[in-house]
Amino acid sequence: MTNKAIIHSEQAPEAIGTYSQAVKVNSTVYLSGQIPLNPETMTLVEGDFAAQAHQVFKNLNEVCVAANGSLQDVVKLNLYLTDLSNFPIVNEVMAQYFSEPYPARAAIGVSELPKGAVVEADGIMVL
Repeated sequence: MTNKAIIHSEQAPEAIGTYSQAVKVNSTVYLSGQIPLNPETMTLVEGDFAAQAHQVFKNLNEVCVAANGSLQDVVKLNLYLTDLSNFPIVNEVMAQYFSEPYPARAAIGVSELPKGAVVEADGIMVL
């Protein structure tokens, strides 16, 4: 029998659609995509690509914490970039939030993200 729980953090942006911030099934947590929204204002953070990437990882971390985990428990990470020339920057920023062994990862170029964001991340965490 599966044990399914909805994960919610007040420290991360509210869902802006018909989804949960994360869903935990047994010891696996499926993290919805996080864009660089300030959780208090629900507006995009100001600044360059790096500033937006930092906010994405901060938001993702808050959802991990709400599920009693951390970014170090992420086993699969998906990154969505509107400009793949930012790939080296996202690597630099990611290194400030993750340590080895790193999760499996995909970095995908997309034409557009919600609210005009330039980066989004989702993932799978195992506790």
